[in-house]
Amino acid sequence: MELKNSTILITGGTSGIGLELVKQLTEQGANIIVTGRNLDALNETKKKFPKVHTFQSDVSKPKDIEQLYKDVTQQFPQLNIVINNAGIMREIDLQNTTLDLENINREIVTNLSGTIQMVHQFLPHLLKQKSSAIVNVSSGIAFMPYSISPIYSASKAGVRAYTQALRLQLEDTNVKVFELIPPGVDTPLEKDWTYRHNKNQFMKVDKLVNVAVKGILKDQFEIKAGLAKVAKIMSRIAPEFAARSAHKTFKEFKNQTTTNEKR
Repeated sequence: MELKNSTILITGGTSGIGLELVKQLTEQGANIIVTGRNLDALNETKKKFPKVHTFQSDVSKPKDIEQLYKDVTQQFPQLNIVINNAGIMREIDLQNTTLDLENINREIVTNLSGTIQMVHQFLPHLLKQKSSAIVNVSSGIAFMPYSISPIYSASKAGVRAYTQALRLQLEDTNVKVFELIPPGVDTPLEKDWTYRHNKNQFMKVDKLVNVAVKGILKDQFEIKAGLAKVAKIMSRIAPEFAARSAHKTFKEFKNQTTTNEKR
């Protein structure tokens, strides 16, 4: 997929993986459009990358997506790549009955429904372009769930399944469908894990995005990075063992954190 002179929309592009995508795709000569919920963060991104175009929008709100589509396609009719990167991740105790349904569904609405709704809204436009692409960011957690982030795990497994189905449906069109599958990454999304648990387990965001950019350029439709490769293999040959091993590790991290906080 050619990136130079492409016009690329990145959701959740003000921090972490999204912000690094802005940086590296700009270096590839692409025209970048960034969306996010936080206006201050969008303004900071604009300061760092003056040529970037920003729109305040929340992928969890269908009305925002509809308005984003109208604004972007009107101002940038050449838009040909959409990267669905926006996401949230939380630790959730499923035995905590005080969580209301709206609260517990936040990750599903943002991570999964937001991705589906963005594709639904922008696909007709992308189909009209000579060459276009959709990049959905899932996670290695789609192969091996984080037991203490169960809703996030479910949402990313959903993104993976949806992306695979989307690729098959669009295989005879001009729209290429990529899935970026990160491992644990040293970003604000996972800052609690990174600094509270084991920083060495997390991939540097610049390395991840470098892998992503190379994968897109080579039409590598499933882009696995770092430990995500291991997670996929383990999910195939020993899924129960993989899940239990991950759960044991997370429990050890949790216990270690609790012990350290008590000191």
